[in-house]
Amino acid sequence: MTVKLIVLAITLFIYVLIIVAFNRARMKYKGGRVGDVINLILITVVLLFLADYVGLLDAYISDNVAFILQTLFRTTALSFLALGGTRIAGR
Repeated sequence: MTVKLIVLAITLFIYVLIIVAFNRARMKYKGGRVGDVINLILITVVLLFLADYVGLLDAYISDNVAFILQTLFRTTALSFLALGGTRIAGR
């Protein structure tokens, strides 16, 4: 295995742990601000997950397109987190 695959496997494990933990918390804390924050974190983590794993499409897309998609997913995740956080804090 290459170093890239080892790092991706470790990050996949971390992403799965985060998603499982927050999904269980979402079931427990439905509604209200806590539920909204949990949903916000889950969507952000999924978008960051997609950004990290765009690199696996190297064989099918060019490096420039992969970089654009990665940047787009990361920017979307951070923008979603910022705008959603201000919306939740403004209530």
